[in-house]
Amino acid sequence: MTGAQGDPSVITATGLVKNFGPIEAVKGIDLDVRRGEIFGFLGPNGAGKSTTINILCTLLKPSAGTATVAGYDVASQPGEVRGAIGLVFQDPSLDANLTARENLAFHAFIYGVPGDERDARINEVLEMVELSDRAKSVVMTFSGGMKRRLEIARGMLHTPEVLFLDEPTIGLDPQTRRHIWTYLRKLRAEKGVTIFMTTHYMDEAEECDRIAIVDGGKIVALGTPTELKAMVGGDVVTLATSDNQAAAADIARIFELEPTIDNGNIRVEVKDGAEFIPRLVRETSVPVTSVASHRPSLDDVFLKLTGHAIRDEAAGSTDHMRMFMRARGGSR
Repeated sequence: MTGAQGDPSVITATGLVKNFGPIEAVKGIDLDVRRGEIFGFLGPNGAGKSTTINILCTLLKPSAGTATVAGYDVASQPGEVRGAIGLVFQDPSLDANLTARENLAFHAFIYGVPGDERDARINEVLEMVELSDRAKSVVMTFSGGMKRRLEIARGMLHTPEVLFLDEPTIGLDPQTRRHIWTYLRKLRAEKGVTIFMTTHYMDEAEECDRIAIVDGGKIVALGTPTELKAMVGGDVVTLATSDNQAAAADIARIFELEPTIDNGNIRVEVKDGAEFIPRLVRETSVPVTSVASHRPSLDDVFLKLTGHAIRDEAAGSTDHMRMFMRARGGSR
């Protein structure tokens, strides 16, 4: 049972702020996540992503603003929110000394899954992530990908409306990452679950229906991957020269463009890269040592909007899971 089953929005936030002493980690975030969508929070370490997701999961209280999940207020109805969500944090949080089934059974107990339904639920989620044959295996024998699949199964055990994922495929090889996304799309298709995820992988963000780009505690852009890439427009040309400062000045003067220098390369947005490059090589006053052109990517969007490249996320979600489980146990 949810707070507002007919509401097309399953997550909302208005003016969400979180301060840690003098540090303002979240600076007035507004959100409206629709039921059944895969929503991505894309940003670097320190952008406010983890703080926002912790507020939505009731691990932190906002300093200002309001938020609801599944129709419940995160500040005044934390118990109801916890019952409506599943969590898969970045760091492993399984008990490695227990079997897969024992981990799930403990989670079912914490969430109050009726005793006569537990076995059926456990069997269902194990089958969903293709771990039925390893149900009695101790988790310490699992690969990283198997552990992540088990955590997704655990997050879905109590049939939540919203599944929160913090960097769900970090540290996994490309093939395993693809498999994880197969399971996530299956969850959305078969269960209608809303998936809210943080990531710094650009290719992973492409899997989302919509993306919020977060930097400095604020959402700097929000839209579908296609809509965001259209903000760049045309082609992106990157080049290296014997004197990047002089070459950038030439490009600005001759072509009336606004080049930027990032990581030893000049970057410029043009309408037609194939047409631009020959003129570039011919008319700049310094030799071009390398040049390439590509269609805009989410990397380009992020760099354009923030002025810097994305960085790896910091760890620390094991403690968050412990906080959540303690809070969950205390709310029952």
